[in-house]
Amino acid sequence: MTELTLRDSGGPGTALLLLHAFPLNAAMWRGQLDGSLGQARVLAPDLPGFGAAAAPQGEPSLDAWADALAALLDRLGLARAVVGGLSMGGYLAMAFARRHGERVAGLLLADTKASTDAPAALANRERIAAAVLARQSVSLLLEERTEASLLGPEAGEELAAEVRELIAAASPAGVAWAQRAMAGRQAGFETLAHLRVPAAVVVGQDDRLTPVPDAEELADALPDAELTVIPGAGHLAALEAPAAFNAAVTALLRRVG
Repeated sequence: MTELTLRDSGGPGTALLLLHAFPLNAAMWRGQLDGSLGQARVLAPDLPGFGAAAAPQGEPSLDAWADALAALLDRLGLARAVVGGLSMGGYLAMAFARRHGERVAGLLLADTKASTDAPAALANRERIAAAVLARQSVSLLLEERTEASLLGPEAGEELAAEVRELIAAASPAGVAWAQRAMAGRQAGFETLAHLRVPAAVVVGQDDRLTPVPDAEELADALPDAELTVIPGAGHLAALEAPAAFNAAVTALLRRVG
């Protein structure tokens, strides 16, 4: 069984399960776990190999993580939750919706996409996976300035340093496993088209990794979605512009009821 370490805001309201980006961990949701979302019970797990979580087991697959999230909700006694994810977390949220759609009360997709990777991106994922395992270090991600590609032009050095610290907390096994799991993911369009729950799509206006057109595709695929574009933010909109991000999430929680 895949075990997940969890940050739980303990709020009495609607359960909101937030899934972190690659190669960060649940600490990226600090602006959502701090009570800024009101009564919502914010649940933010570290995925295996990231943050405080143990290394992943088995063959890389987002489906395995999706099933682990369902087991987590079981342990918490939650039949349903609003499920949200940013970047890799968005891919995982779509996998969860495909496998456990009856447990999704609402969907939040931030700075992510429903399409699969192009051949060049697939090759780069395998390059990184092989390199971090060979080195037994995630230093490659810092050498290649991963944090620079994640942040918009208005992000300051303090936020860049925080992101570097989050990246450094990842394990080589987690980075490699996640890269290979993302490479093997299914497209999400069919799942989204059949999801009859309120949804929110959020994207930083300056997101270079999954830009605004990717978010527009997500919103178009969903039957009941609201799209929010956050000016000045890059790929990590929840960290870069927490107030604007939280306003979109609050609107979604209100629609879920």
